[in-house]
Formats: sequence, C-alpha cells, structure tokens
Amino acid sequence: MEKINRFGIISYNIYCNFTNYGSALQSWALSQAINKVPNCKSMLIDYCPDVLKNLDPLNPFANMWDKDEESRRMCELTLPAIRENYKKFDKFYKTRFDKTKNKYTSENFNNVMVENNIDGFVCGSDTIFCIDEFKGFDDGYYANYPCMKNGYSVAYAASFGDAHFNDDTYRILNDRLNNFKAIGLRENAMVDYVRNNVSIPVEKVIDPTLLLTSKEYDVLAEDRLIKEKYVLLYARRYNKKMEEYADKIAEENGWKVVEISLRATNADRHQMFYEAGVEEFLSLVKNAEVVVTNSFHGAIFSVQYKRPFYVFSREQCDSKIDEVLQLFGLRDRLMINGEENIESNINWDDVHKRIDEARNQAFNFLINELTGIDK
Repeated sequence: MEKINRFGIISYNIYCNFTNYGSALQSWALSQAINKVPNCKSMLIDYCPDVLKNLDPLNPFANMWDKDEESRRMCELTLPAIRENYKKFDKFYKTRFDKTKNKYTSENFNNVMVENNIDGFVCGSDTIFCIDEFKGFDDGYYANYPCMKNGYSVAYAASFGDAHFNDDTYRILNDRLNNFKAIGLRENAMVDYVRNNVSIPVEKVIDPTLLLTSKEYDVLAEDRLIKEKYVLLYARRYNKKMEEYADKIAEENGWKVVEISLRATNADRHQMFYEAGVEEFLSLVKNAEVVVTNSFHGAIFSVQYKRPFYVFSREQCDSKIDEVLQLFGLRDRLMINGEENIESNINWDDVHKRIDEARNQAFNFLINELTGIDK
C-alpha cells in the first residue's frame, strides 16, 4: 500500500481583524486541490503568527485601517452582524476542513508535525510574503521554523503584496526563500527576482480559488437567498462612486441592491448582509444579476459563476486585480470613477478557456511540488 503524504497548509486566514471570504475560500480550494493529487492529503494548520495574536474580530476597533470617526461609527453599527458573521466563519473552519485540533504559535509550532502526522508544508496563498503587513518575515509563512527547514516545505500562490525591501531585508529574503523546495507565486512582480536568487523551481501560478470550477463550489453554496433580482455590492472598503454605480444599475433595471459592507447607514435603501457566511456569500454571487465590487476574490467568484461584474480600483489591491483581469481577458472591467463605457456582454467561453489553460498549468506545478517529497 502506497504511503499517503499529509501536507499542512499554512496561510493567512483564521486570525484577522475582519473575516475575509477570499482568505477562507483560497484555503478551502487549496485543500481540495491537494486532495486531488495522488497519495496526498491536506490538513489546515490552525496557525496564528505572533503579529496577529492580539487581533479580536469580535471587537475590531483597535486595529482598523480607517481611523476616522465615521468608519468607527459604521463598524459599531455593524457590530451585531460582524459577530454573527464571525460565528459562521468559525463553523466553516471547523466543519469544512481537516484542521489541527491545537492552535499553533511560535511557542509550540515545532510540535505540529508529530502531533498531526504531517509530512510536509504548503505555505500559501495570499500575501504571506508581505513583510510590511506582518512587520517582518513570519517564520511560518517563510517555512523558517526548524521542523519546516529540516523537513519538506513548498509555497503555492504566495504573494508579496506591495512589500518594500531594502538591502538588509533582501538579504534576509534570499535566506528565507531557500527554506523551500519549490515556490509558486501569485503575481508576476517578484518572479524573476526569486528565480535569480534560488536554485529551486519557481513559477507564476493562479490563485487557489481558480484551481476549482464553479460546480465544485456548489457543494458549499447555499440555495438562493434573495427571491427578487438584485445587484450585489461587495465593498472591502468604502467607495462612494462604486456605491453610486451599483445604485444606478439597480435603478435602471428595477432591481434591489444587496450589500456586503460595513456601511450600516445604507440599510434604509439596501439590503445589508454583512452577516453572510462563506456559503451565503457564494450563493449571493451565484444568483446576482450583476456584481459591483472592489474585491479581488469578488471578481474571481463573479467570473467563476459567469455573473456580469464591475470591479473598482482599491488601494493596495490594484496590481493583483489587474493581473487576474488580464488572465481573464477582461481588463476593461476595472473601473476608476464609474463613468467608463464598458461593453456589457462577456464571452464566457473565451474567459473560461483561458482559466482552464492556466488551471492545468498551475495544477501540474502543484503536483510536481507535492510529489517532490518522495524524490
């Protein structure tokens, strides 16, 4: 009987200031993709980097990016929905994954392999290589704990975000990158640099959420939640022009607006749905007439479910959004002020042909990464 290799996923997901559908779904998608590789099984490691240990998603005020009084007030008004949403995310992580029973931090991480029969690690996806966001090089994300350095670690769809390196941090980066046996990067920006500074396979790969098809997400998606036709407005940060654009589409078509955001005062004219869990989020995207968003994964799941969409510019996210729209052949969907003249029809056959090609390439790279443990 062939040995089954168990890979622990290390990612930026469970511990955060605000829950994030993309973070949860990229980990779930990666776990499902790993399970498709012959003789491989995935396990989500309940890992909390030291820099995130004081975050409290049930009381997120202290660590909000936006410090102005209006943003704080919106958060306070949304707090009941925030707490309901967190409970749903907690259930998602507990029931949808094979997850470690213990929480791991810098204090006990080196016990993780023995306690869970883990053979190797997959670090990714998301901005785990961003030293600005994590105030340095996190040992879990860079496979720098002794059990990871002395074992088998790879990265899949890791992102540097908008990280800024200097001579000193480049030297540390080069050392950390050599902890891996193979590296898949989500964006183009650092691919050449990494290739030039390691002697292992390096490739640009797609986000894990694109490794699966919409049919595979249907096992999660709730039944239709809203009977009427609606525009889904999914805002990761407030954008007045984006809000106005969603209202315009809804008014022109006689639809309602369903909104996932902290903008609680919009409840007088929109159906607010911040409390939506992961499964409800997928349903809301799947059944929308149009999606208006400034979310990277909001755009991805609109495409997965072939929903017309418009994605607005967002600070610190434009490069990754631009790259994924380029993959789709839909760069014209990126909005700046809501006054752009965009072709309403999308050739979904062409879009999904592009995704299929990228998916095959990325999945083959993932297979090579994981099966390398036996070489």
